[in-house]
Amino acid sequence: MAKAKDKDTKGGGTIALNKRARFEYHIDQRFEAGVALQGWELKALRAGRINFGDSYAVVLKNEIFLVGASIPPLISASTHVIAEDRRTRKLLLHRKEIDQLVGAVERKGYTLVPTAMYWKGNKVKVEIGLARGKQEHDKRDTEKQRDWQIEKQRTMRSHNRAA
Repeated sequence: MAKAKDKDTKGGGTIALNKRARFEYHIDQRFEAGVALQGWELKALRAGRINFGDSYAVVLKNEIFLVGASIPPLISASTHVIAEDRRTRKLLLHRKEIDQLVGAVERKGYTLVPTAMYWKGNKVKVEIGLARGKQEHDKRDTEKQRDWQIEKQRTMRSHNRAA
């Protein structure tokens, strides 16, 4: 007999990563937030159509919103819906988490930056980082560290081959 296959084999698949955020900011703390999406947006996300390199999160009236994330609609999306690809989307967090983020942003001068978007079950989650901007010398430092790690791996690999 054949094995029964799971309906959802992907589980927690990554939709998109914001690599620029990790380069531009020191990320101190991460939060997981749900996103209020429309049906056509979910279909577009399943097809992998998202660009949130320029996006950020903002606090408005004690709620947190994702601004600047672009989800272009599919051609086969509903014709009766007017699709706005760069609309502001509400992020779903617990009140305690929202209060903590609002306090950090308003009092300590932090920025809310989305770092990743992924599937958790059949829901879309966004990882938000509580971040401080990096100075130019910090960016150069990060680049040097990354280059050194790559060079170290290369030398270890070549040394192991020779042994």
